[in-house]
Amino acid sequence: MRKLCILFLALSFLSFIPKTETNQFVGRWTGEDNGDIGYMVFDAEGYASFEIKGQVFGGKEFTLQGKKGSMMYEINNTTKPIEVDFIVTQLETGEQKRMLCIAKFTDANNMRFAMGFNNTRPTAFTELNAIRLKREK
Repeated sequence: MRKLCILFLALSFLSFIPKTETNQFVGRWTGEDNGDIGYMVFDAEGYASFEIKGQVFGGKEFTLQGKKGSMMYEINNTTKPIEVDFIVTQLETGEQKRMLCIAKFTDANNMRFAMGFNNTRPTAFTELNAIRLKREK
């Protein structure tokens, strides 16, 4: 009986552990840029993809210019804004490139997202680099 009580208490405490920031990203997000609707998907396995005009870039495996690749993401939630890196790997050679981004949640299903270019992480959300994303339910 004592072991059962300890197990019950342990399970109760574990249920109060908050979700990590990484889990906050998991899902399919919709955004609009210059009138075009696009999607960003973060999956629970750490893969990410973009879909724009019916074309998918990223995920566990995709083909670009005849070469197979994959795209994963990493989240650094110890910074403000949150740092998000997309890591694109060419599967044949193992060569990797990173896209450096930032994100800020406005609530559980809405965020601002900014992408950096030329291997530079943005430091703020501007009209030129940021997009508002909404999680699809």
